[in-house]
Amino acid sequence: MFKLCRLVDRGDATKPYEYGDRFHLDLGRSLMNALARQGYGTPVKVSADDFEVYRPEFLTRSATVLMLDMSLSMEYYGRFPAAKKVAIALHALIKSRFPRDSLQIIGFYSYAEELHAEELPFLVIDGISPGTNLQHGFMMARKWLGRQGGPNKHIIVITDGQPTVHSEGGQWIFRYPPTRATLRETLKEVKRVTDSGIQLSVFMLDDDPTLVAFVDQMTRINRGRAFYVTSETLGKYLLVDYLRKKRVRV
Repeated sequence: MFKLCRLVDRGDATKPYEYGDRFHLDLGRSLMNALARQGYGTPVKVSADDFEVYRPEFLTRSATVLMLDMSLSMEYYGRFPAAKKVAIALHALIKSRFPRDSLQIIGFYSYAEELHAEELPFLVIDGISPGTNLQHGFMMARKWLGRQGGPNKHIIVITDGQPTVHSEGGQWIFRYPPTRATLRETLKEVKRVTDSGIQLSVFMLDDDPTLVAFVDQMTRINRGRAFYVTSETLGKYLLVDYLRKKRVRV
């Protein structure tokens, strides 16, 4: 016995049902197929050949913020070019395969700023502004995602260091090594992200124990996930993870 499935956001693309497909039925188009086959009148007799189902890649709609570390260490160790390439690839993937999804890219260093996909190939780290301001990045990401529709909201972070900037008295304060105040204020923003129903995934480009320990705190608060990757494996893991979420978050 076939059952209708209620989806969060089904999209517009359908296909004729084939054996093995998920039975996410487009009832309206299936009935129209039956009417076209038998003519108008009642009762409407629907056969298996009339079924149309929603294509899997359009079953969910999601909004994603990619937070891109633009601190000096990303430049020193040659990690920034790899991170840029992955950002470009994610934008191309969403535009070509998931056009109903939305993506915002945010770069963070002394502060955070929104970036446009078109400028990514030409983006360079200025080598002047120190700091890793994750707090501001999370603030901007949370506000942008709050304006997006749909329940599936994600923040993806690419970074190689702990936060070294936090807000104090209305100003951004830089401290290196990171202070407890900076870590505390950043984790407060992670809690706000979590309370907003946003899922967090962190891709670490360094296995420094202090970074791993801090990211562990973030993912425990958010119940998110963390990955240690290299510049060479970043793209593979991040893009595969995005596609995996498209399959399961229906």
